[in-house]
Amino acid sequence: MATEVRRSIEEPERVGKLWEAMERGRANRAATIEKAGLDLPAFRDRVRSIKETAAQDPTIAEAFAEAVRTNGGRVFFAATGREAVQYLLDVCRANGAEFLVKSKSLTSEEIELNQGLAAEGIRAIETDLGELLCQVAGEKPSHLVFPAIHMTSDRIARMLTEAYGEPIAPEPSSILSAVRARLRPQFLDAKVGVTGANIGVAETGSIVVETNEGNGRLVTSVPRVHVALIGLEKIVRRWEDAADLVRGHAISATGQRMTVYVSLLSRRLPVGGDPADREFHVVILDNGRTRMRADPSFRDALNCIRCGACMNVCPTYGVTGGHVFGHIYPGPIGIPWTAKVHGLEEASFAHLCVSCGLCHEICPVDIDIPWMIAKVKEQDVEVHGQPTAERFFMASEAFAKVACLAAPLANGFLRTGPARILMERILGVDRRRTLPPFARRTLRSRVRNRRATEGRVGKVAFFPDLYAEYNNPDLGLKAIEILERLGYAVLIPNVRWSGMPYVSYGQLGKASALAAVNLRVLGPLVDQGYDIVSTEPTAVYMLRKVYPKLVEGDLATTVGTHSYGFFEFIERGIAGLPLRPSRDVAGVVGFHIPCHDRALSSGAPAMRFLERASYRVRVVETGTCCGIAGTFGMKSGWLGYELSMAVGEKLFEQFRQSGCDLVATESSVCTLQLGDGLGRTILHPLDLVRLEGTG
Repeated sequence: MATEVRRSIEEPERVGKLWEAMERGRANRAATIEKAGLDLPAFRDRVRSIKETAAQDPTIAEAFAEAVRTNGGRVFFAATGREAVQYLLDVCRANGAEFLVKSKSLTSEEIELNQGLAAEGIRAIETDLGELLCQVAGEKPSHLVFPAIHMTSDRIARMLTEAYGEPIAPEPSSILSAVRARLRPQFLDAKVGVTGANIGVAETGSIVVETNEGNGRLVTSVPRVHVALIGLEKIVRRWEDAADLVRGHAISATGQRMTVYVSLLSRRLPVGGDPADREFHVVILDNGRTRMRADPSFRDALNCIRCGACMNVCPTYGVTGGHVFGHIYPGPIGIPWTAKVHGLEEASFAHLCVSCGLCHEICPVDIDIPWMIAKVKEQDVEVHGQPTAERFFMASEAFAKVACLAAPLANGFLRTGPARILMERILGVDRRRTLPPFARRTLRSRVRNRRATEGRVGKVAFFPDLYAEYNNPDLGLKAIEILERLGYAVLIPNVRWSGMPYVSYGQLGKASALAAVNLRVLGPLVDQGYDIVSTEPTAVYMLRKVYPKLVEGDLATTVGTHSYGFFEFIERGIAGLPLRPSRDVAGVVGFHIPCHDRALSSGAPAMRFLERASYRVRVVETGTCCGIAGTFGMKSGWLGYELSMAVGEKLFEQFRQSGCDLVATESSVCTLQLGDGLGRTILHPLDLVRLEGTG
C-alpha cells in the first residue's frame, strides 16, 4: 500500500483537483444548510430514525416486493451479487439484448455487474458521465457521488479522443457534446435499461431515482425492459420517509436543496404500442446486508445514504483518493462496507484512517464511522498482526514514565541523529518528526506538596493525560492555578492516560481494559461532586465519545457527561479573571482547531479566552485534519510521516499566507505537526496569557 500512497501523493495536479472538489462539497453543503434554515440536529435525528427502521425491519422489503408485483412488476431477491448478475443475464437473454444501458450504478459496481455481463458476451454501457469516464479508463469510481473526481479535463479529453477516434478539446462543452452524440443512438437501440435506486417505497411499490443528469430518465423510459437494482436497506415504508431522504441526499451529497432530476417510478407505462409489452424488474440485493444487520458492531453502516460527505472531510482520502483509500466503496464508510460485503482482505485500506473522527461529525445520519473502522482494524490486527511502530506508540505511557525518570539523558538521546536513526530502524519512529522533551518532574510530583485550596465554587479532577503529566507539567500547573483562582478545589486523580492509540490501532480489548481502570477512579469522584477537566482535547474526546462505546453501562455515560475541555469548563467564570497577555498583542493569533475538539466545542471557548486577554484571533483551517492525527504522523515512511505532511501542506500554506504573528492550538500533537510544517514555535493558549498578580 505504501507504493500506492506514494504514487498518489506525487501527482500534485490530481491531488489539487481532488482537494478543491472536497472543499467545494463542504462549502456548498454548509451554505445550503444555512440558507435553508435547517435545524440540522433535528433533521439528522429524523433521517437516522427512518434509515434505522428501513435497515432493521425485514417486513418492509417484503411489503415493497408485494406492491411491485401488484403494479405488474417482477421481483427477485438476490442473496448474493452473483445471483443478481445471473438474473440480469437471464433478462438480457430472454429479450435478445446484446448490450444494455445503465444509470445510477453504484450498487452494480458492488456486485461487479459489468464484468459479469461481459464474461457472457453482454456489454454494459454507462451513461452517467462520471461512470462512463471510469469505464473508458478501465478504473473503478473513486468517490460515491463524483466517480471521476480524480480526472482532469486534459486527461479526459485525451482518453475520449483515443476511444472515439476524433479530436476532443479539454473543455466541458466539447467533452459533453462528444459523449452525448455517442450515447443518444444507444438509448434508442437498447432493449434493456438498468438503474440503481436511491429509495424504494413500500406503500406503493415505487422507486426513487435521483440524478443531476437526464440520462437516468432515458434509461428508465426508452428501453422496453427496465431493471432496478436496490439494496434492501434502501427501502422505506412511506412516502413521507422518502421525502426526507430525498432532501437529505441532495443537501449532503452536492449541497443542493433538491437534486435536478428526481424520478418516481411505479410501473411501466407505454411510450407507444402495447403496455403489456413493457417489463419492470426489481432486484432486491442482500449481498451481506442481512449479515451486517445481525452484527451490533456494523449494523450502523446500513444507515448510510451514500452522500459522500465523509469523503469530503477525510484527510487521508483527500490526498490519496478513492483508488487507494477504497476498494469498490471508497472513503471512511467504505471501510466497514468493504469488510462486510467483500471481505477483510479487501478492507486493508482501513489503516489509512487516522482516527480524526471528522467523518462522524459530518455524517448526516450520525453514523459512528470511526468506531466501525476501529472494529475493522481490530479484526485485521488479529489476522495480520501489529506493526512495530504501532506497538511502540501503544506503549507510550510506559515509555513516558521511564523517560521522565531519566529526563536529561532521554532528552539528549532523542535529540541526537544516530539515536533517531536507530529509533526509525528498530521502532519505526520517523527521524524527521520532532518529539516533545520530557520533564524531570511529573505534574503529580510538582503538585503533591502544594497547599490545597478550598472549593468554594466546586471541585475538579484534573485529567492530565501524557503531555501535561510527563512532557509539559507547566501547562498543567497553569491550568490548575486558573481553576483554583476561580474557586475550585483541584486534585489529580490516580488515572492512567486516555489511551487513544489503542483505538487508533485496533486494540479495542486493551482500550476497554484501560477505560475500565480510569472509570473506576473517576466514577466515585463524579458521585462526590467532581467535574473532570483536561487541557488535552483527545482525552476529553475519549471520555465523552469513546469510553461509553468501550465499557457498557451507565458509569461511562455518567463520567462522560461530567467531562470538559479546560476552556469550555472555565467559561462560566472567566469574566472574573484578571487575564493579561504574555506576548505582544499588536498582531493576530492564528488558531488551529484540533479534530477531536470539533466534536466538543470547536475551539470557540479557547478563542474567547484569548480575546478576553486582548488578542485578535483568526481561525486558520482547511476544514479537515492537520495531518499528524495523534501518533500516526510519527510513524516512518509513506504510511506515516510522509502522508501526514502531505495532508498538512494545505494547512501549512494557509498559515504562511495568513500573516498571523502567533500560532496557537490546544492539542499537543497538533503543536508538533504545525511546528514541523511551519518551522516556528507553536503555543498553547495558556502560554499566551497570564493572571494578573503572577509571574
